[in-house]
Amino acid sequence: MFNPITIPFGAVMLYNVVKLKPGITTGDVEIAIGEMCNTVKNTYGDDKGGFIGGQVFEYTGFVSPEGSFDPERKTEDHIVIITYWNSFEQHEKSHADSVFKEKFEALAEHCSETYELGYEMLWQGVPEE
Repeated sequence: MFNPITIPFGAVMLYNVVKLKPGITTGDVEIAIGEMCNTVKNTYGDDKGGFIGGQVFEYTGFVSPEGSFDPERKTEDHIVIITYWNSFEQHEKSHADSVFKEKFEALAEHCSETYELGYEMLWQGVPEE
């Protein structure tokens, strides 16, 4: 569950922003997120399904003054779900499936907004030894 992931070059990345309704905390949706992610991993996690790996992050309020044009600009608290897929088509097919939709709807009822953006990988690297 907490193992490192390896992302092959050419993968696509989906960046899903989840903004919770006022009064809802990350702890309130932790089980819904876990069930949704586990469903994706176990149902769509092969060559046919296209899921490669994923990560979930909670925004901490940190804005880098060194890496931002406007470090004073803030954003609302949110959770980010990042998933890696072989293709956008496989991602969309999985998310149209009733098995996934049921889990996503359980999370979405606690959200004021969700949106998912897709990216194609242009570069990746690690430090050279």
